[in-house]
Amino acid sequence: MTSTSRLKLALETIIASGKITQESLVHLTEDEIILVQTLFKQGLIEESLGYMEDIDSDKDWRIVKEQLMPAKVKSIPLWQSVMRYAAMTFVFVALGYAIQSKERIAVDNQVVDGNEIKLFLGKDKLKLLSEDISQEITNASGSVIAHHNGNSIKYLNDSGINELVFHEIDVPNGKVFDIQLSDGTIVHLNSGTKMRYPVQFLKGQKREVFIDGEAYFDVMKDKDHLFVVHADAVAIEVLGTKFNISTYKEESEIGAVLVEGSINMTNSYNPDDAIVLKPGTRGVWSKDKHQTKVEQVDVNIYTGWMKGELIFKNSTFENMSKKLERKYNVQIENKNLQLSQKVFNASFSKDIESIEDVLKYMNDVFPFHYEMENNHILIY
Repeated sequence: MTSTSRLKLALETIIASGKITQESLVHLTEDEIILVQTLFKQGLIEESLGYMEDIDSDKDWRIVKEQLMPAKVKSIPLWQSVMRYAAMTFVFVALGYAIQSKERIAVDNQVVDGNEIKLFLGKDKLKLLSEDISQEITNASGSVIAHHNGNSIKYLNDSGINELVFHEIDVPNGKVFDIQLSDGTIVHLNSGTKMRYPVQFLKGQKREVFIDGEAYFDVMKDKDHLFVVHADAVAIEVLGTKFNISTYKEESEIGAVLVEGSINMTNSYNPDDAIVLKPGTRGVWSKDKHQTKVEQVDVNIYTGWMKGELIFKNSTFENMSKKLERKYNVQIENKNLQLSQKVFNASFSKDIESIEDVLKYMNDVFPFHYEMENNHILIY
């Protein structure tokens, strides 16, 4: 069995089961297993299988491996391994895009300024969602599938689509956005968040979405269709509930906070390491240790962002700075090592306090010098 045949079989098995199982990986090499796990984490399983169907797979896959998989040596630094596998994934997916001649994304007579909310319609079209306008979102045939109004979008539950068609939304720093999915589920997206989701959920199949960043889900109850949120290696499974999930790439853990109902939290590294959360608890999965723990929390700390609030409890400035960057759309360069580890307890509202107000408050608690030019803040 060739590499391509093994990969196709693995991807088909994962799509059928909705998760990575031992059965799906049994015929793969070590390198192929890592590639498949990475594709699964990024929500690219179905696209990758589609690309492989259209290309001269054996030849192209061999070229990719020859270019990106040099002869193994006894000791390879971890960072080189990570970069190699990431590059492999990127080239593999890019290969499919290139062969299908869809490298360029069409924008409907709009200027991209880097701070717009972006809606990717499939693989080859981008629409910018301005907070100042309302518009109808249509499919390739011109049929209306969603209504966009300001900082929210609502998908129709009877768009007539009978196949999985995905959209992806990208919310930049400094902004938030709301989505009502076709089943009625409402998702609040925090600053610096991306979500990939079907335009129409299909009868008899799981309702699956993919998140990178932070979001609050109010899931419409449907006992016949499990709702699954994929966040890196973590999967949150629910039937109908309210919860917050944070999975920013720069953070060392993925956290899910349950507000109402119950959720099942699993991870692809250790399927047996599954937990069921109750309201008022937070499930935390460590990206380094690949372990999950449960803790009692004040849910307001993790959901206040929906009202423009930032609530910090026993947080170091190092951890706070990333949230401040996303909320206020600034870049913080901190050269004060003592400040990095200073612990703060504070709450701020973006509608009331500016980023300068926040810095002045912290400066009163722990004196430091800073300079601010445009959106760049230098602390020393």
